[in-house]
Amino acid sequence: MSVTLQQIREAAAAIRGSVMDTPCLNSRTLSDITGAEVYLKFENLQFTASFKERGALNKLLSLDAGQRNQGVIAASAGNHAQGIAHHARRLGIPAVIVMPRHTPNVKVENTRAFGAEIVLEGEHFDGAMDCAVALAAQRGLQLVHAYDDEKIIAGQGTIALEMLAAQPDLEVLVVPVGGGGLIAGVAIAAKGIKPQIEVMGVEAARFPSMSCAMKGVKPEFGISTIAEGIAVKEPGKLAVPVVRQLVSDIVLVDEGDLEQAIVMLLEIEKTVAEGAGAAALAAVLKRRARFLGKKVGLVLSGGNIDPLMLSSIIERGMVRSGRLARLHVELRDLPGALAKVTARLAELNANIEEVYHQRAFTHLPVQTAEVEFVLQTRNHDHVAEIIAALQADGFSARQHNGPD
Repeated sequence: MSVTLQQIREAAAAIRGSVMDTPCLNSRTLSDITGAEVYLKFENLQFTASFKERGALNKLLSLDAGQRNQGVIAASAGNHAQGIAHHARRLGIPAVIVMPRHTPNVKVENTRAFGAEIVLEGEHFDGAMDCAVALAAQRGLQLVHAYDDEKIIAGQGTIALEMLAAQPDLEVLVVPVGGGGLIAGVAIAAKGIKPQIEVMGVEAARFPSMSCAMKGVKPEFGISTIAEGIAVKEPGKLAVPVVRQLVSDIVLVDEGDLEQAIVMLLEIEKTVAEGAGAAALAAVLKRRARFLGKKVGLVLSGGNIDPLMLSSIIERGMVRSGRLARLHVELRDLPGALAKVTARLAELNANIEEVYHQRAFTHLPVQTAEVEFVLQTRNHDHVAEIIAALQADGFSARQHNGPD
């Protein structure tokens, strides 16, 4: 095995004081919901809001004076980029970051704010990586790989040291997987300290590269995922054998699973997680029976999510939970008809967020109008109660289905 527990302990000593020892805390509410005893490792509380600082700093500290003077280059969807840029500036090392063209603006601007030179190239990580390799050769820069590097893997493994120091009774660790640097480091550290502990990975179903590598099958990829931080098509060569040996399973989660987990973390834990950061919770929610009654540690790997994306996810989450509903109501196009419906909705404690009154663009008979309401409601039962009450009052009302 290329990385050892001793190397991870050395990394912990090297980065101590410059990277936060983040809390690892029990969530009573998520434990009640999932049936597992859930502990959250809040890596989204790091200064750059991601675990990536750990490996980035450990790698930068290992460079000699000549390499530091030449400068470094990295390819990243954002979190590795920010970790490199932040600590490179601290250490006086010039940094160039290549990011995929569709990286969320918040990650691009945050990385630029740390003083790095930004190059936007490639549709996904792999395209950005090809560009970074070419630029490294052209400009004589030291390439710092996001995950396929022993120093990076050792730095990421320090998370497991902290989790087991804080919660030594943990039975399962659930870790998001992109290129595999994080889960490889965590698995080496956790298994080295506590051989009986189980380590499980989570991938976005649209980018199942590590899962397919473990099974020896060719992966098929989606166009995109909200977990862009783990949207990797080729897992790290160093990580794959470690994952095969030490990781028991990799759970694939869908986009809806990730959205649900993001909203739950925001609402229950009052913490912001990006898609990749919420992946571990999404896995536990999807496979509840697998974790029932176990002490489970979840790595919330990052919180760098675009505010506009977060806004959309919250709204879609409200639809899924029945707290935002869209109703179509047919009524006679007569004075006072709309007022009767809105008064009835008020009696039913539904708050009207939007109203769209349609006369012309409808197949309904003349003198009949269709009104679309977007309502703030309590839950799905409340929506059903509203529809039943409107129908009992003689209105034709139906719900417009939201996202699955």
